Amino acid sequence: MNVPLLDLKAQYATIKDEVNAAVQGVLDKTQFILGPEVKALEAEVAEYSQCRHAIGCASGTDALILALRAVGVEPGDEVILPTFTFFATAGTVHNVGAVPVFVDIDRATYNMDPAAVEKAITPKTRAVIAVHLYGQCAETDELLKICARHKLALIEDAAQSIGSEYKGKRAGSIGTIGCFSFFPSKNLGGMGDGGMVVVREDEALADRVRLLRSHGAKPKYYHKIVGYNSRLDELQAAILRVKLRHLDAWTAGRQKNAARYDELFKGSEVGTPLALPHMRHIYNQYVIRTPHRDALIAALKAEGIGHEVYYPLCLHQQECFANLPSRSWTLAESEAAAREVLALPVYPELPAASLEHVAKFVKEFVTSKAGSPA
Repeated sequence: MNVPLLDLKAQYATIKDEVNAAVQGVLDKTQFILGPEVKALEAEVAEYSQCRHAIGCASGTDALILALRAVGVEPGDEVILPTFTFFATAGTVHNVGAVPVFVDIDRATYNMDPAAVEKAITPKTRAVIAVHLYGQCAETDELLKICARHKLALIEDAAQSIGSEYKGKRAGSIGTIGCFSFFPSKNLGGMGDGGMVVVREDEALADRVRLLRSHGAKPKYYHKIVGYNSRLDELQAAILRVKLRHLDAWTAGRQKNAARYDELFKGSEVGTPLALPHMRHIYNQYVIRTPHRDALIAALKAEGIGHEVYYPLCLHQQECFANLPSRSWTLAESEAAAREVLALPVYPELPAASLEHVAKFVKEFVTSKAGSPA
């Protein structure tokens, strides 16, 4: 039985008429940049995320760049972030001229360890990027306290976590500024690249993001600062508006599938995700853990079961960051996670029989390896 990691064709089949009508509407209007669809999506995402402001941009990576610039990160500043995350979290820091400072994660949640953040702060630190990895928020209460003590901006990298919650607060609304990605594989994914920056209250901060996304011009052709060409197009906005209407139902489907996996793996040697009680986990990925990860990957490939490693190499180990200043702390939990984690299919359209097959195969394989060296 072949089981894909993600089946976007299955998703599209459920909303095909809505999406096609939305696209045709944009084509009929022939307004493709910063038109009514973008404006409407911004309002809807702002409301969904418990924020006053939302600013569409070209990608989740650009959302991070705009956020870094908007909060005042300048060349030479240091920005603290987890080493166990997607490359863009650090790449954007580098691309605004700042220095990424890598810290370790909590073993159970894979999100950054607040105690490690406190130890990494220096007089050059300007901001902290909290990544809400796999669909569950970082421990933002502790991070907010740390940032307040040291007068630092807290940027939420919520690329995988639109709709996730921390103590009832939506991702993106908790820190200074939040960033979303609409890459097609995300829970709310477009049919191409796209992103959004959200701001809970600060109108001046939101206006600075708007200025930065359009070459720093206000009004047109009058440039107050040097910005970027980073605008969400109307076609993507129209498609995302359709999908946003289905997002909570899709999230419920992912949560149901995750709960079923948890039930099937209970009592086995398969390490399952920890969903904390004060969180709303949206399961952008369902990530298991085993010291026999690489052998399991080979078996899954042979069986035709989709899987992915998020992420196989920590950022501090990447060749492009080899010349960064060394720090005195270890990043052992992140390195261990990179050796052991594996994402399984969890998308809402996943047939129950396929899920049962995946769980049975993984459980039997891991059980067979119990007690043997990794």
